[in-house]
Amino acid sequence: MAVRGNNLDTVRRHNLSTVVGLVHRSGGLSRSRLTALTGLNRSTVAALVAELVELGLAVEELPEGTRTVGRPSPLVRPHKDAVAFAVNPEVDAITVGVVGLDAVVRSHVRREVDAAPTPEEAVRITAGLVSELRSELPDRAVILGLGAAVPGLVRSSDGCVRLAPHLGWEDVPFSAMLAEATLLPCWVGNDASLGAVAERNFGAGDGVSDLVYLNGGASGIGGGMIVGGELLGGVGGFAGEFGHTRVAGAAVPGATLEDEVNRARLLDVLNVPAVDSDQLEQAVLSALDDDAVAEIDRQVDMLSTALRNTINILNPALVVLGGFLGALYDARTDEMTRLVGLQTLGPAFEDVAIARAALGDEILLIGAAELVFGSVLDDPARIVNAVPQHPVE
Repeated sequence: MAVRGNNLDTVRRHNLSTVVGLVHRSGGLSRSRLTALTGLNRSTVAALVAELVELGLAVEELPEGTRTVGRPSPLVRPHKDAVAFAVNPEVDAITVGVVGLDAVVRSHVRREVDAAPTPEEAVRITAGLVSELRSELPDRAVILGLGAAVPGLVRSSDGCVRLAPHLGWEDVPFSAMLAEATLLPCWVGNDASLGAVAERNFGAGDGVSDLVYLNGGASGIGGGMIVGGELLGGVGGFAGEFGHTRVAGAAVPGATLEDEVNRARLLDVLNVPAVDSDQLEQAVLSALDDDAVAEIDRQVDMLSTALRNTINILNPALVVLGGFLGALYDARTDEMTRLVGLQTLGPAFEDVAIARAALGDEILLIGAAELVFGSVLDDPARIVNAVPQHPVE
C-alpha cells in the first residue's frame, strides 16, 4: 500500500519520516520505487535520501548484476551502523543486544542470574553490558537509544512497569532508571507485544494486518495483538495477557494457562537442566519417555483450547507461536491443528493460519529495538541530533 508523502517544504520532516520508514521496514528499496510509493517527485526523494545518508541512517548503492540499458536507480538501504541497544530482563538472565536499523541483531550478551533480578540489579547489569557492547561498535556508529522488552504490564505513556509478577516488580520507573544509568533515550514495552510487532514487520507476519503472537518463556506466557495493522495495547498498554486466563481441565481449580502450559514443567519431565532453547526444543521433538510424551500432549491440548478461544474472539489471519510454544507446535503440528479446529467456528478457522515465529530467539531484541526505531521514524533528524554519540563514562 502506498504511503503518501508531501512536496511542501514545511513538511520535510514528515517526508523524511515516510522515506526512512519505508526503507527500514522493507530492508531496502530503489529510489524509483520510493518515488512511486510516496508520490513525491524524483528530486525531492533524492534530497531526502541524501539527508538520510548524511544522518547515517541510510546508504545508497547500485543494484548488483544490473544489465538494463541506461542508468539504474540506486538502492536505498537502512544503514547497519545505525543501531539501538535492546534488553530483555528475565527471571533467569538479562540479555542485551545491538540491533541495526536493518533489523539485524549484530551482537548480544546473555548474563545469567541466580534469582529474579531486582530493578536496580537489572539496570546495573544492563548498563554494564551496554558499555561493553558500545565499546565494540565502530566510530561511525549512530546510536539511537535503548529499548527494553519486559515480561509484565508496562504503562505505554511513560515506560513504568506497573506489574511484572514473575520478576517481583511493581510500579518501577524502568525507562527513567535505564536512561539515567546509560545516558541514552530509553523506551520500555511488554515483551510479547513487542514480539508481535517484530513478527509483523520482519517475520512470519510480514504483510499480515491481523495477527496474534503468543510467547512462551521463563516468565510464563504473554501475548500481543496486531489489529488492522496496529498494535492493540488497550487503555494503559496492558492488553494481551493470555497467560493469565483460566483454563478448563486443570488439575488445580483456578489455574491459568501459564500454570498449565509451562516451560519449567517441560524441563523437569524431559530432564533438561539447561535453559538453552535449542536443547529444550530437541528434547521436545525427540521425547519418547511415556511421562514426557504425556506432558507434551497435555500442554498441547491446553494450548489448543486457548488458541480456539483466541481465534473465536479476535478472528486473526495468523497466530504466531514463539519461545517454547513454537517447539510444542513443531512437535505436534497436525494434532494441534486438529484440536484447534474442533471448537473454533468454521469461518474463523478457515481464515486463520498457525505458524511458528520466524525470528527465533532474537525476536524480543528486535521487538525492543523497534521501540527505539519507531521514535526515530517519527522525526529522524531531531532524534539523531539529540542523541549523544560519545561513550558512556
